Amino acid sequence: MPATSKPPNPLDENAQRFLLLRLGSLGDVVHALPAAAALRDSFPDARIDWAIEPRWARLLEGNPDLNTVIPVDRKTAGGIVETVKRLREANYTCAIDFQGLYKSALLAFASGSPRRIGFQRTYAREGYASWLYTERHNPRGAHKVEHNLTLAEAAGAKKSPVRFPIAIRADDETQLTTELERRNIQNFFVLNPGGGWRSKCWPAERYGELHAKIFARFGLRGVVSYGPGEEDLAQAAIQSAGATPPVAIPLELGPLMALLRRAQCVVSADTGPLHLAAALGSPVVGLFGPTDPARNGPFITNPAQKSVIVRNPRLSETTYQRGTSYSPAMLAITVDEVTEAVGNILGPRT
Repeated sequence: MPATSKPPNPLDENAQRFLLLRLGSLGDVVHALPAAAALRDSFPDARIDWAIEPRWARLLEGNPDLNTVIPVDRKTAGGIVETVKRLREANYTCAIDFQGLYKSALLAFASGSPRRIGFQRTYAREGYASWLYTERHNPRGAHKVEHNLTLAEAAGAKKSPVRFPIAIRADDETQLTTELERRNIQNFFVLNPGGGWRSKCWPAERYGELHAKIFARFGLRGVVSYGPGEEDLAQAAIQSAGATPPVAIPLELGPLMALLRRAQCVVSADTGPLHLAAALGSPVVGLFGPTDPARNGPFITNPAQKSVIVRNPRLSETTYQRGTSYSPAMLAITVDEVTEAVGNILGPRT
């Protein structure tokens, strides 16, 4: 699937041909975008392709730093064979695995690239996947964005300004406008109660209580963002909000990007929509407990962009443990604390 108008370079002996591997998920793909941008800035004539799971490919559409987006079909043996064939035919000179899992490292190896760059075993999520690399690097810097840039720089990229080239299509904007008009919503903020693991989420009921306070103070309606399997969280937020509840709008990834970009504020724990909203330049309130905002927080490049982190360091332990229940660190964050943070972004009460 083509991602940009930039045509692939001819496959000659002198051309740099990079394969980037970050198959998912939402926030992790966002945090790898600056690495692709750094490679493009340093190698303007290179071929730069990105292999990704189909559900996240929309994030890369229209990205001017990429030549081709390669959807990775792992559901069938035929899909895997076809993907590997396509990778080998590209004759990549360098494969960079930002993910550090067996599935991504195996694709780097299967591509036949003579140079395979990834993280050291002690950093990679599945450490022994690093055996499949020809070069292993310890990440530099505090944030995940900087960690990914470490690998791009190992491949020869020079330091360049961090940017997140995310394209929103006109049809995404049109669909969002239709959904908002149906609900008579103009100005709004976004509540995102879901997340990959429950231990880093904030209780959905508290998002509802937060909405009641923000609506009373600013007259601003909330839109609940939720993904597949998170319908119960959206309903819990709505039911806890009282007489004037937020609305829940099921959206595909493209219209969701349009929603986050238009929001006056996005409130979320450490999960994909928070990082996507920050990359789109929206004001954000990030709620953190078991994950460290210095490593996983919103990465803000514009000093004028408003961003507030809510975390209680005394009551928080950085663990990154994928728990199935709300962690004490997230339960320690009160509705009043988050209301104050949102108020700091929205300004004086009306």
